Amino acid sequence: MSKKILVIEDDNDIADLVKLVLETTQDFTVMTVLDPESAYEKAKEYRPDAILLDLSMPKMDGWAVFKIIRSDASFSGVPIAILTAKSQQFDQMVGLHVMNADAYITKPFGKQELIDKTYELCNKGKK
Repeated sequence: MSKKILVIEDDNDIADLVKLVLETTQDFTVMTVLDPESAYEKAKEYRPDAILLDLSMPKMDGWAVFKIIRSDASFSGVPIAILTAKSQQFDQMVGLHVMNADAYITKPFGKQELIDKTYELCNKGKK
């Protein structure tokens, strides 16, 4: 049974690329959300097994979306990976150790890296 992945990414080209790469494995079904303000509602409808979340988005940044999703107890077992161009070690430490994201994937990413990190993320899920 394929794992449901929610990609919250405002850049349509990147969102489409992530979807295309992950769905080539046939182990993932991917829904993309381009608008961070509707991301939480879409997450509640879709009930993903894992979430890939961009940080730099207009109107509402990824950390705000992250906090909203994490505040809902029904998402407690859903791992969230940060998908971002912020590649500095400080940013990664904040993401993983302060905000407690489950993974940190930097752009640009390789095809196999994205697939491997997504498998790892799904294995962390408690669903």
